[in-house]
Formats: sequence, structure tokens, C-alpha cells
Amino acid sequence: MKSKDLRPESKVDTIELTIASKSEVREFTSRSGATGKVCDCKAQDADGDEVQVTLWNEEIDRVKVNDRVRISNGWVREWRGNLQVSAGRYGKLEILK
Repeated sequence: MKSKDLRPESKVDTIELTIASKSEVREFTSRSGATGKVCDCKAQDADGDEVQVTLWNEEIDRVKVNDRVRISNGWVREWRGNLQVSAGRYGKLEILK
């Protein structure tokens, strides 16, 4: 899957991206009262198309700038006009060598 194939409110079967930059980590409280951390990253696919990746909790420390990652069984949402990709709760984020 490529960035150009992503559609808001859809599933991501598998996409491979290179992390270009990471923003500041923010803390959040969910509707259920659970707390955690979230970080937005800019990433590029093999064609150079850019997409935003959202990292949650332990993913934030695992993923570094310039890492190639594979997101499987994730989701896509549109936020403030930008597409965001995330592994979410049920998906998988792998760091490729």
C-alpha cells in the first residue's frame, strides 16, 4: 500500500514508511479515564509521498527518526486536513532493518 492509496476512515492492510521527523510527545486522557502518551511523526513512502504517523505509548521510544517501519492492520483518519496513519490498538508496528 502507498500513501496515495490511503483514504480517511479506512483500514491499512500494510504500509512501509520512513520516519522523517517526530514532534513533541503529548499526554492524553481517554474518555474512559485512561492516560497515555502520543506523538505525531512525518513519514514518507517509497515514492516520497508524505503522510503523518501517530505513535502511541511504548511505540514512541521504539521508533527513531530515519527508521523504516511497517504498519499492518492499522487505520487512517483525517485530522485538520491531514491523513494520519496508526497501528492503533489492534494493529502492528514493526521496525525494519
